[in-house]
Amino acid sequence: MKTKIWILIAFAAIIFAFTHERTVKGKVTAADDGSQLAGVTVTIKGTNKGTQTDAQGNYSISVSSGNETLVFSNIGYAFREEKVGVRNTIDVKLMSDTQALQEVVVTGYGVQKKKVSTEAVSEMKSYGLPNQVLQGRSPGIAIQGARPARDRDYEIFPPQQSEPKQEQLNTEEYNSLIENVFQETKNNALTTFSIDVDRAGYSNIRRMLNGGMMPSKDAIRIEEMVNYFDYDYPQPVGNEPVTINSELSDSPWNKGLKLLQIGIQAKKISTENLPASNLVFLIDVSGSMDSPNKLDLAKQALYLLIDQLRPQDKVAMVVYAGAAGVVLPSTSGAEKNKIKNALEKLQAGGSTAGGEGIKLAYKIAAENFVKGGNNRVILASDGDFNVGVSSEAELKSLIENKRESGVFLSILGFGMGNYKDNKMETLADKGNGNYAYIDNLQEAQKVFVHEFGGTLFTVAKDVKLQLDFNPKYVKAYRLIGYENRMLRNEDFNDDKKDAGEMGSGHTVTALYEIVPVGVESEYLKSVDKSKYQTEKELTSAAKTNEILTVKLRYKSPDEGKSKLMEKTIIDHHTAFDKTSENFRFAASVAEFGLILRQSEFKGLANYNQVIDLAKNAKGLDEEGYRAEFIKLVKTAKLLDKNDVVSNKD
Repeated sequence: MKTKIWILIAFAAIIFAFTHERTVKGKVTAADDGSQLAGVTVTIKGTNKGTQTDAQGNYSISVSSGNETLVFSNIGYAFREEKVGVRNTIDVKLMSDTQALQEVVVTGYGVQKKKVSTEAVSEMKSYGLPNQVLQGRSPGIAIQGARPARDRDYEIFPPQQSEPKQEQLNTEEYNSLIENVFQETKNNALTTFSIDVDRAGYSNIRRMLNGGMMPSKDAIRIEEMVNYFDYDYPQPVGNEPVTINSELSDSPWNKGLKLLQIGIQAKKISTENLPASNLVFLIDVSGSMDSPNKLDLAKQALYLLIDQLRPQDKVAMVVYAGAAGVVLPSTSGAEKNKIKNALEKLQAGGSTAGGEGIKLAYKIAAENFVKGGNNRVILASDGDFNVGVSSEAELKSLIENKRESGVFLSILGFGMGNYKDNKMETLADKGNGNYAYIDNLQEAQKVFVHEFGGTLFTVAKDVKLQLDFNPKYVKAYRLIGYENRMLRNEDFNDDKKDAGEMGSGHTVTALYEIVPVGVESEYLKSVDKSKYQTEKELTSAAKTNEILTVKLRYKSPDEGKSKLMEKTIIDHHTAFDKTSENFRFAASVAEFGLILRQSEFKGLANYNQVIDLAKNAKGLDEEGYRAEFIKLVKTAKLLDKNDVVSNKD
């Protein structure tokens, strides 16, 4: 009798599973190495319902019956189908698919595939949406409207009745970068630059690679790639808001040369102790923002920020299209629904008067200024300003004038195809601010949840570094990246010279490649000696065992006079494999950047070495960002037809 009861219960459970809505969860990993796969599209076959894996490869999706089939797809991997049945947990391993990735072709800016291997993707392509990865998802998938940010499911837009959209040409704009070269120490022992905590360069590159195309050289800012990742440098002690850390070893891509890492750690302030915020959301609602990966994604990102606000914080909202206007007066963070409702109503249309919007946003911020607080304008746009103050030079002049108001600036970039990185970067660099590119909801979560304090709360401004190399040991040196952050040596002591800002808990990492005395290098060109000048004599300090001295200047957020910190560095001859995970992982990211830029200084750099270095230095990687980096390098390796080493594998 008991056996029959249990059979009936089991049968009833099966019937329930097949006929009632429930949640299926799971993890998606790579079959070759077990790494967690972020951004994998999970759809219910034959429907317009789906979701995406998070940074740890986890997903959650609602199913209405056990007869449904889940389709797992990601660029560079073979798609996989799993019948749901009675299962509530479905873990999946995806096999790498080199051929599928190589079938990706670039047309204009969008990405199309020669062959479509799944019914779901075929349906998506028929919707008339651009065939590119929107928000890190498979082609044609987007988050609708202004649904709550915590809702992880999304829907594919219904089929359009109108004619399919014409493929648009790529009109993205980037500032041209000329790589830093090696400087001979005997001629110029000092090097000075502004710190940079912007991370937009990395997420923008990720968007391009995940979309099946190699990024252009000028889109690659190596310092932003390196600084996208957190490094566990020691926290500052005492009253200093920052601390200087260093490590020195061999260069993994140029034999005989040394690699120097300088790591700056800002003090982390707990959320409850952060000062009150006076925020102004400045949102581009022009016609160019009418896209799921622009205004819709911007709304989702700002929902996440709104959820972090406290009652003492306040938010105003300014929008601009053909003109600028206030859609929400300064409102307490306790009224989250009111703020979200104002955000939800926004729609895109019209031309782009960005300059007027900036002026109005700073005016609102000044009217609600919190003394000793965090006063900040947060601009969300694709940078495609085309009305009024719109040129890069005009925007630079405008933002430099506003900088003295005590209001900081955060830039959030969205979209593709017409993205104006040059204008967005200029605004952030000149406006006492930071710059992030939001390519998917996980990036928004990183910026506004995981790095909430660092994104919004400045602990040190106008931070400059100056390194003084000892010519007794250092023949020449080269700063990797930071090309648009270089300063004149005399700017270091000039408190009127603007520099970068550091937020609560932020880290900044800089890498120098060094040619030791006695080492010959192809990178050093022969120069005739002057008939009028002899080599400079060494001081007594040069005769010590000091390799160099690092000097750092910074200002407190509400002060105008800088403070000085110094640290001397000695070469302890640490082998590369004995260095910290911080050092080795930063080196792997920098090496990846050298390859993507096809740098003349890349030496023996190759994708295989980057992957090996990153794997061995991944560490705990709680959020999965380093595992995602390894996956990205593998994608670039498959896409890069110029890479000789990879093509031999």
